[in-house]
Amino acid sequence: MSDRIEKTIELKAPPSRVWRALTDHREFGAWFRVALEGPFVVGETSRGHITYPGYDHIVWEAKVMAMEPQTYFAFTWHPYAVDPKADYSAETPTLVEFRLEPMAGGGTRLTLTESGFDRIPPQRRAEAFRMNEGGWEEQMENIRAHLGA
Repeated sequence: MSDRIEKTIELKAPPSRVWRALTDHREFGAWFRVALEGPFVVGETSRGHITYPGYDHIVWEAKVMAMEPQTYFAFTWHPYAVDPKADYSAETPTLVEFRLEPMAGGGTRLTLTESGFDRIPPQRRAEAFRMNEGGWEEQMENIRAHLGA
């Protein structure tokens, strides 16, 4: 098993539009299926409820690490933290990074990387990796559909 997940897609939308879909909390919530309480702010924790059927009992939390306009957005979180009775706070979170690159013709290459799975407790590591690997595959298609790109 790898320590990281990486997905890249090419979108027929300019970086400014992809950036807004990633960093405007309402737009992010629409394609990611989470109702966020407020805007993303570097250094602060963003919270909301998952709206995806079957996971709507889960509170989504991520600490925003960086927002470099139209190029880089990063947050940390606890991957596949779906047991409401579990306390994940002692675990080292993974780092989720979105990198935007302009493409010829006005499109954007979006690369998602989630790293740090080697620091997840062994009893959760493989399942968290497997579920997020599939989850990111779906989320990349969700942002494509959201953008109509």
